Amino acid sequence: MTIENLPVAVTMGDPAGIGGEIVLKAWDELHDKPSRSFFLIDDSDRIRRIARQLNLNIDIHSITDPQQTKDKFTEALPVLEEKLDTDVAPGEPNPLSAPSVVRSIDRAIEAVLGGEACAMLTNPIHKPTLYDAGFAYPGHTEYLAAQTKAERSPVMMIVSPNLRVVPATIHLSLRDAIDALSVTSLVECIETTVTSLRNGFGIDHPHIAVAGLNPHAGEDGHLGTEEIEIISPAIEKLCNASLNVSGPYPADTLFHETNRKNYHAVVCMYHDQALIPSKTLDFDSGVNTTLGLPIVRTSPDHGTAFDIAGTGKASPGSFIAALNLAHEMAAHRHNSVKTT
Repeated sequence: MTIENLPVAVTMGDPAGIGGEIVLKAWDELHDKPSRSFFLIDDSDRIRRIARQLNLNIDIHSITDPQQTKDKFTEALPVLEEKLDTDVAPGEPNPLSAPSVVRSIDRAIEAVLGGEACAMLTNPIHKPTLYDAGFAYPGHTEYLAAQTKAERSPVMMIVSPNLRVVPATIHLSLRDAIDALSVTSLVECIETTVTSLRNGFGIDHPHIAVAGLNPHAGEDGHLGTEEIEIISPAIEKLCNASLNVSGPYPADTLFHETNRKNYHAVVCMYHDQALIPSKTLDFDSGVNTTLGLPIVRTSPDHGTAFDIAGTGKASPGSFIAALNLAHEMAAHRHNSVKTT
């Protein structure tokens, strides 16, 4: 089966959240587009209950093999069975569901590595629920890196129609994020970003803009020395390797419309510096993708939304954007391998 005909493997996510609802709504919009096919790794009885509760007239078809997706996708939502060991009510996370949630992730990884899916799309998880059940990783990103034996530290990129951003440090307190910055880690993060823009997005000569850490990018050391001691040396090293990297730029002016035309992605120094502009510009269509893995992984750029789970209010927009990006990145990667 060619890469164009392979489906995306979609994980269960936390069953108390909106994952099931947005999958159903996405299938309803996309089932006449075989090029955007996917299968869900979940409990088909649970998905049928959600469809009934939300008055969604959608057929659910239980499959035993991802390859059955091609024949079933246009007429029914294909669900690869992963039975839940417990009942889960909308908005009420239950640690007893954690084994099924993790198995869903593992089976998606296996499907991609085994050539049965072109990419994986992870529905949002609730980390405290997994932690309570003994999950030993900070989140999807670190778990996927371990399970796929990634050779480099994974990098998170948030992709939207108007902006691509990469936080060089992710889920750390601001104090710890500053302490974690180094020339070596920043160089590796940007190198991974450049490689992924080439292979996963088809951008042959990507330009990376780098944000400063301090106000006004430190004002020559008067407002902080990290730009002088860490960020500029990393940029210089990358430029010496013939990569198109520039900065550090003051973050308060880096994201307006005129400047966004001058680069393909921004590498930021900490989580909120990257995600605030991204979510402000494109809250409903942002996609979280993990760079540096041997597989393509995307995810909606939102959480479990327990507060609206079961109400029918959840929008599938970010899920659909994540699905489109997963298929596109898989195709670019495939073409990149063919031409090397």
